[in-house]
Amino acid sequence: MLKYIAGRLGQLVPVLIGISILVFFGMHLVPGDVAQLLLGDKGTDADLQRLRHQLGLDQPVYVQYARFLIGALHGDFGVSLRTRQSAIWEIGQGLPVTIELSLAALVFAVVFGLAIGVVAARRPHSLVDTSAMIGVLIGVSMPVFWTGILLLLVFGGILGWLPLGGILEGGMAVRRITGMPLVDGLLTGNGPVVQSSIRHLVLPAVALGATSMATIARMARSTMLEVLHLDYVRTARAKGVGERRVVSHHALRNALLPVVTLVGLQLGLLLSGAVLTETIFALPGLGRLAITSVLARDYPVVQGVVIIAAGIFVLANLLVDVLYAYLDPRIRYG
Repeated sequence: MLKYIAGRLGQLVPVLIGISILVFFGMHLVPGDVAQLLLGDKGTDADLQRLRHQLGLDQPVYVQYARFLIGALHGDFGVSLRTRQSAIWEIGQGLPVTIELSLAALVFAVVFGLAIGVVAARRPHSLVDTSAMIGVLIGVSMPVFWTGILLLLVFGGILGWLPLGGILEGGMAVRRITGMPLVDGLLTGNGPVVQSSIRHLVLPAVALGATSMATIARMARSTMLEVLHLDYVRTARAKGVGERRVVSHHALRNALLPVVTLVGLQLGLLLSGAVLTETIFALPGLGRLAITSVLARDYPVVQGVVIIAAGIFVLANLLVDVLYAYLDPRIRYG
């Protein structure tokens, strides 16, 4: 297993290099002059040439890529063209917020998706099953931005139960340890911050995780229906094992295998969906930073965001493969 994990970690290198090539040259195909954008209409030709030289934009593009790649290997993605801050510092400010949001959405999707799928499978073709599948179909059909706006309108605007956006109440602050407001509130024992961060996290997490929850529920129902009709489950029932124990101890573990794969893929979708969710709920995360940077043609920040997001996605898939071996001991890797 350790050999397999080491091999998969080694595969990260060519994958990330390939992504860096696509992102770097893709950004340079975007029309427009960065130096002209930064200086505006007031810049003279001499100013433009001087700024291009400072930014290294007067070098051949392959030289620019080589400099970028060497810097990236040392954790340096350059300086933001928009704020003049280090790109990795900018990313470090937004990444924890995105991770906290994505994990909250993933927990919501897995817990409720599995529960709905298992309950529906235990009563196939019943009113509960039909209602659950209708809800699943609605969940899969609704895009993230529409779900977010609807939740904001109902629970934030009309009912006023939850805040409309942001990560904490105005004027509230917490000592930064991880950058995740909820985790930092727990680590520092700050009850008001924990309460406020949960209130601000509920609507974005539900909006982001709704589609994944519906997808997981549909998959869980399908696989659970298959497993419940296998011989070993019938044998357990014939021996007098209770239905609840049959489901939780015998059927659920095998039914989880395809669900685990699906969860790994959903994590990538959650990261990409965070772009819209963070924009709707005004969260200062990585997705919102990416949108701002793309609009400003801030190459270093965009390249750093994409490469780090790709690294997280590949690591998530590696975690899924390891979980596979844990859930099914028959699976071994060379």
